[in-house]
Amino acid sequence: MKTNKNYKEKLKQFRPQRERLHEIIFEAETWEGKLFDVILIVAIFLSIIIVSMETVPYYHNNYGTLFYILEWIFTLFFTVEYLLRLYCVYRPWKYALSFYGIVDLLSILPTYLSLFFGGAQSLMMIRALRLLRVFRIFKLGNITSQGNFIISALQQSKEKIFIFLFFILVCISVFGSIMYLVEGQNNEQFESIPKSIYWAIVTLTTVGYGDIAPITPIGQFLASIIMILGYSVIAVPTGIVSSEMIKFDTNIEDLYNEACRFCSKEGHASDAIHCKYCGEKLHGDNHD
Repeated sequence: MKTNKNYKEKLKQFRPQRERLHEIIFEAETWEGKLFDVILIVAIFLSIIIVSMETVPYYHNNYGTLFYILEWIFTLFFTVEYLLRLYCVYRPWKYALSFYGIVDLLSILPTYLSLFFGGAQSLMMIRALRLLRVFRIFKLGNITSQGNFIISALQQSKEKIFIFLFFILVCISVFGSIMYLVEGQNNEQFESIPKSIYWAIVTLTTVGYGDIAPITPIGQFLASIIMILGYSVIAVPTGIVSSEMIKFDTNIEDLYNEACRFCSKEGHASDAIHCKYCGEKLHGDNHD
């Protein structure tokens, strides 16, 4: 078949060491892969702690040089790891444009940008997103699938949610304008319609900062109505999403922690032989 022929041609471009490297970096089924992921998670944790501690004046003044050296050590480690990930996949640009690929790149760029722009190293907190790889290490693929299930429900209900949000925007504009007319003459806190709309948003969402409050009887009566409406507003989007979730089949497959070396996608069934995204044959002893 043409597919098998293409697969064999592509496979020739993968040397044994490249195959082995892909198995260690992208998969968590072998002890080497698990060890690599654990080391990576520990390094991410330590780099985040260093970035956080550096913002404390006392530690920055006394250990600033040490923090600077450690930041570069971790950045170089993550840079080598990122380049190795690009090297051991068949289509590097596929991985580079994937969610994890973009996160991996953003996690190393701030340190290099700090050479030209002051304060850019604070953006290294983006590395916290890399901790999502913990789902692969502890075989929590089903949890990831449940997350995808929720995202699918949100996508299906996006039109209803958009209409609901548009209705809320209209309501807060009307309420804010009315409160400006009612309170504006006697309460300097409602000095403009935009500020009154800000009050309406805070009140309708039941946040209630308390920095602005009506003082006239009519204004307080209107505020009470908006507060009561706020509770019903909270329930509406929950009901919309819940109704869409009921329509989906909630049975989740037993997922396998293998990434396709051609498209870098994960989330395959444990008995899958070919990638469900690109159709290429998966690597591993279970699929030979």
